[in-house]
Amino acid sequence: MPPVVLANIAALKDLVGREVAVTDWIEITQARIDHFAAATDDYQWIHVDAARAATESPFGSTIAHGFLTLSLLPHFLELAMRIDGVRMGVNYGLNRLRFTAPVPVGAKLRARFTLAKLEQIEGGVQTTWTVTVEREGSDKPACVAEWLTRRYE
Repeated sequence: MPPVVLANIAALKDLVGREVAVTDWIEITQARIDHFAAATDDYQWIHVDAARAATESPFGSTIAHGFLTLSLLPHFLELAMRIDGVRMGVNYGLNRLRFTAPVPVGAKLRARFTLAKLEQIEGGVQTTWTVTVEREGSDKPACVAEWLTRRYE
């Protein structure tokens, strides 16, 4: 799906309370999981030992780190939308976060973004996004988050 393109941050005002964008699916590969493990020094076997996970894990395979799924939010937002005239965006934090289902290796994920709140800040806006990360073929999302970002003109 092509990204939603907004002319400027003022255009966000009309989107409060609405689902703004849904991304295309991305596959979670073992290489991505292994790179995340290396970056965070989190080598728990359920993430990186495919042979052991196949026999000992209740999931039957390795699974992505919950924080890997969370760390994809900026990438998903970039896939979902572009706001012209923004010189910089930053993560500001989370109000709520739940990892509601595992993400097995090979799963495909996409994100749905609803703009829950928009606040003016000096030089820009603070956005509160309700983000649902869906796993293809699953009736439960992998992650649900209330994510705060800031965009500066």
